[in-house]
Amino acid sequence: MELNDSRFEVKFKAGETIFKQGTSATHLLILTTGLAKLYVEGVQDKQLIIRIIKPWEVVGQASLYFDNRHHYSIAALDDVTACFIEINSFKKAIQTNTLFAEDFIKNCTQKGIFSFEKMVSLSQKQMHGRIADGLLYLSTKIYENLSFNLHLSRQDVADLTGMSKDSAIRILKEFHNEGIIELDGRKLTIMNFQQLERISETG
Repeated sequence: MELNDSRFEVKFKAGETIFKQGTSATHLLILTTGLAKLYVEGVQDKQLIIRIIKPWEVVGQASLYFDNRHHYSIAALDDVTACFIEINSFKKAIQTNTLFAEDFIKNCTQKGIFSFEKMVSLSQKQMHGRIADGLLYLSTKIYENLSFNLHLSRQDVADLTGMSKDSAIRILKEFHNEGIIELDGRKLTIMNFQQLERISETG
């Protein structure tokens, strides 16, 4: 299969950049191991993390039929193995396989809906609601567990929820002191999932 023939794998260490915003897009990305953050670089070196990339998610669709530029950066959160697929080979697979194309469109639609929900969270919720949304996202969508070793730094948590590092740390400590979460270094455990959901709903 042409897709398989055009792919290659590269290993990245935690913190290394995989895609750089503004550079030419020649390949799509699929992680086979590890986690990465997809973020937009804004003014004054500020970052907004859009989502966390897990293994087997196809990344790079925004460049596929637009301007062949990366409109975001991707950096490894831990040691990852990244599989790169040449864009033209991927386009041929879409053109010749209707089931593959339908699944690809479904995937793009899901990402679009997620972006709408994130915009609501960032623009209409107070900081406590945004931190709650971030923790629920990590628990249900990324780690799929109430207890997990957090790959994100405190700055990453702030960038995920659109606030300053100091504010993110303060609210995490409040949640810890109130028994909503338990923080032990990098290990985070959600102790009261229902309370976190209520904070998310009330904003």
